[in-house]
Amino acid sequence: MPLALLALAIGAFGIGTTEFVIMGLLPEVAADYGVSIPTAGFLVTGYALGVVLGAPVMTVLGTRIPRKRMLMLLMGLFIAGNLLSALAPSFGAMLTGRVVASLAHGAFFGIGAVVAAELVAPEKKAGAIAMMFTGLTVANVVGVPLGTLVGQTLGWRTTFLAVAALGVAGLLGIARLVPELPRAEGVRVRHELAAFKNVQVLLAMAMTVLGFGGVFAAITYITPMMTETAGFADSSVTWILVLFGLGMVAGNLVGGRFADRALMPMLYGSLAALALVLALFTVTAHHKAAAAATVVLIGALGFATVPPLQKRVLDQAAGAPTLASAVNIGAFNLGNALAAWLGGLVIAAGLGWTAPNWVGATLAASALVLAVVSGLLERRAAPRPGRVTAASLPPATANTAQVPAAAGR
Repeated sequence: MPLALLALAIGAFGIGTTEFVIMGLLPEVAADYGVSIPTAGFLVTGYALGVVLGAPVMTVLGTRIPRKRMLMLLMGLFIAGNLLSALAPSFGAMLTGRVVASLAHGAFFGIGAVVAAELVAPEKKAGAIAMMFTGLTVANVVGVPLGTLVGQTLGWRTTFLAVAALGVAGLLGIARLVPELPRAEGVRVRHELAAFKNVQVLLAMAMTVLGFGGVFAAITYITPMMTETAGFADSSVTWILVLFGLGMVAGNLVGGRFADRALMPMLYGSLAALALVLALFTVTAHHKAAAAATVVLIGALGFATVPPLQKRVLDQAAGAPTLASAVNIGAFNLGNALAAWLGGLVIAAGLGWTAPNWVGATLAASALVLAVVSGLLERRAAPRPGRVTAASLPPATANTAQVPAAAGR
């Protein structure tokens, strides 16, 4: 794999750390600013909404800029947002810093996925995308627990300063290692928007929202589920999340490898298994060992869908992949927000701490249905072997040749 992928992975590591580490530091931030923890939770919501809105906006603004330069500008924005968060004198300023940092998130992963795919041979594209996303998954194993520990020990502002330093490392790596990749000739905003007329692109994004939402329906409420239902101590939740992160890393790498060989079968299998495991989590959540093992599987199966879904969007939006790729990153965060909201509704309805797992299973099963529909539409649209069409004839003869009605039968 090219060293340029390492630079992209470092940037992804920093972005993944800043996105999730705030969840472990909410009590410290709330106490520092004198606000309630629910109010501090807007730092999570604001970031997610910033990703959803920032992905298309920043990508459109960057259509006239070479991709390497745009990646560097995005890392600069990420650094500025985290510095503002670290030095913010008020909660409002802190929230502003979070939103500023989030604006780089979707466009970085969207453009980065396109760049990663261009750095390798066609048969290795999903693996290259997975390598970049490894930075995001490793952030949940190393960056988030370490950032939480640093924040609790040295102060939460130190954590965000360290994340800004990671952004600097990513920026320098991109500047040094990523080759010059000019903007594709003829690419215009209207051309990029045309990709959304493709029903397969829209289906892939819907699968992203529902499939990834299935994961976060359960994981958003993992702390009360593990402490109140499984019986873990509060201090054990950090290690439960580390197990989830390890599953994410493994699933991401396996998904990247097999998506290059058989993309749709990989999606069918991972989404079906994810729906089943989430449904079983309503039972295994009552037993410590089984609950821990299930958390690993949810992380692995959930992130096994990431490379094939991202590659599916790139393939179906061929010729105008950048905006579609970035919007699909926003779709992951939209799935997070949707799942967290639905999971909260069933808990508020008095259905218990494990009820979000049924929500997750339903969302994952819905994504599987869409995947099957997408596959059927693709097979129906594929030309039949031996059938002659005007599109398959040379230009000189396509205009005059008559297609035999019974050809290939």
